[in-house]
Amino acid sequence: MVPCGAVLWRRLLRKRWVLGVVFGLSLVYFLTSTFKQEERTVRDRNLLQVQEHEQPILWKVKFSAGNGSQLSNQCRNSVQGKLLITDELGYICERKDLLVNGCCNVNVASTRLYSCDSCLPNGCCSVYEYCVSCCLQPSKQHLLERFLNRAAIAFQNLFMAVEDHFELCLAKCRTSSQSVQHENTYRDPIAKYCYGEYPPELLPV
Repeated sequence: MVPCGAVLWRRLLRKRWVLGVVFGLSLVYFLTSTFKQEERTVRDRNLLQVQEHEQPILWKVKFSAGNGSQLSNQCRNSVQGKLLITDELGYICERKDLLVNGCCNVNVASTRLYSCDSCLPNGCCSVYEYCVSCCLQPSKQHLLERFLNRAAIAFQNLFMAVEDHFELCLAKCRTSSQSVQHENTYRDPIAKYCYGEYPPELLPV
């Protein structure tokens, strides 16, 4: 035997005004939820814009001569080069001329300081180690500071992690989305390591 409550409920659902009330309440709930979500989205967007304008990114990069390496007689270096290495003092040398402390041997004739060989006037180089060495020139500090001041939020996670001039040059010279077009072609297939403020010009399609 069917309970009386179930019978009564079925009869009510057959009446159009009951269905209309249920539909109306559902519509009101949907619209209210949608408007609240839109308000939250607008509020979050406005808050982000205010933060971008009123609270500039606090970059940690420190510019100092040699980054203190001369005091400890130890050098960080660009590590990965098969033929060339750049140390944090700005010297570039052949890998075989790298000392056990990580510094280039400055007594070797081929070791050079702040070398921009293979680099173009726009700050793009065909050899990564020359890009880092050139970028470490003290005169490039203002250029790098201008880049950091204009760096998009998209680069914040990358450049917030660096702490000094050397680390900034290592990160800046690495190829990234700024160096490619169409996601698989270098903007400049020869000079693809850039420390400059702007990426290479797009190649014609």
